Amino acid sequence: MINDTIAAISTAVGEGGIAVIRVSGPDAIRGADRVFRGRIRLPEADTHTVHYGHIVDPASGETVEEVLLTIMRGPRSFTAEDVVEIGAHGGYIAVKKVLELLLRQEGIRLADPGEFTKRAFLNGRIDLAQAEAVIDLIRSKSDRAYSVALKQVEGSLSKRIKALRHSLVELLAHIEVNIDYPEHDVAEMTSSFIRERSGEAKEEIGRLLKTASEGKILREGITTAIVGRPNVGKSSLLNALAQESKAIVTDIPGTTRDVIEEYVTLGGIPLRLLDTAGIRETVDVVERIGVERSRTALEEADLILFVLNNNEELHQDERELLSKLDGRSFIILVNKSDLPGKLEMSELEAAVSAERIVRMSVAQEQGLGELERVISGMFFEGRIESGDPTYVSNVRHISLLKRAADALEDAIAATDAGIPIDLVQIDVRTSWELLGEVIGDSVGESLIDQIFSQFCLGK
Repeated sequence: MINDTIAAISTAVGEGGIAVIRVSGPDAIRGADRVFRGRIRLPEADTHTVHYGHIVDPASGETVEEVLLTIMRGPRSFTAEDVVEIGAHGGYIAVKKVLELLLRQEGIRLADPGEFTKRAFLNGRIDLAQAEAVIDLIRSKSDRAYSVALKQVEGSLSKRIKALRHSLVELLAHIEVNIDYPEHDVAEMTSSFIRERSGEAKEEIGRLLKTASEGKILREGITTAIVGRPNVGKSSLLNALAQESKAIVTDIPGTTRDVIEEYVTLGGIPLRLLDTAGIRETVDVVERIGVERSRTALEEADLILFVLNNNEELHQDERELLSKLDGRSFIILVNKSDLPGKLEMSELEAAVSAERIVRMSVAQEQGLGELERVISGMFFEGRIESGDPTYVSNVRHISLLKRAADALEDAIAATDAGIPIDLVQIDVRTSWELLGEVIGDSVGESLIDQIFSQFCLGK
């Protein structure tokens, strides 16, 4: 039972048109009524109604703010509790004063990070997978990532997990009957049923896990390092992809001396771009530090965009870097293709597959579409699903699904080996419990606290 009331600012702190202070719990309406002055008393107001009025300090009678206040009575609210949301002017001082006044009321305390969503989970309004998708929704970096997170908030993954668990419950019930009433057991029939149900569940988990790599990319983006020698067009490429001037571009070699980070979306694919200092030998102390950071970014990147200058011959530094890309996901970008070609393409094509080479001119805005096509082919088998698939993107979910599939594999192997079904049952139950951890049906309090501590305050 949750018997206290929490309050927090739910919008980003700073200047804006409006800000929202959210209050949730058994004293939400009564507590807000002590500081709100409108046409009616809040305990008498209907649910899901909006009221104009003022926030007034009951101790001094001072008017603190002009507001619109919304009442949502439980269980028809986000937390399934009584909720009051106060819309105030978006200045920092205004919302701070309203929140401080609410927190002075008896029974109301400041919410912990993610506590509103945590209460929605604890009160049974959403399951744990849906709750975790809320933070993915907030942090979405592309339209597709937002769409995937929204479907998970609506329960697309949860429905498939619950269907899997229901199938395993039926299997466990069948095994239990045969353990309790062995005289009615037909060993071959039971073994066949275990193989069939366990195999079907394992295949369904496999279908979910097939989406894991794509889901993780949509959730976190592809960490993409733009590397190359100075003045080949790395910063110009970053600016072209970001569609604004994020990096300084000059004709002077070594302009970029640190790693510049920017999130962009290319054809629905989120990229975390790292524009690096030009890799070369230098005596400049600051530039040398930048080059070292470039090498570090190169090691950590999921994708490497290696930029070459079509108007220059291949340099020894570039040959050495090329030799280090074996086994990595990379694309060679031959930039400045609108200028006379001095780059020996035959040498390049002998070292790299033609599918990994994209000719482009960033200055002329040529080749960006081809770059998008190549990246899509490398990470999404040529296309991002335009339908409505369920992507598994959460690392915790992926780990649990893999362990659940392994437990079912053990159950099938044990059945084939003729091991008694009461021992086989242990593996099936393990899988069922692991799937329950995905949606929060069987999960410890410490893990719940850890998950919701990652949320922002007020969510």
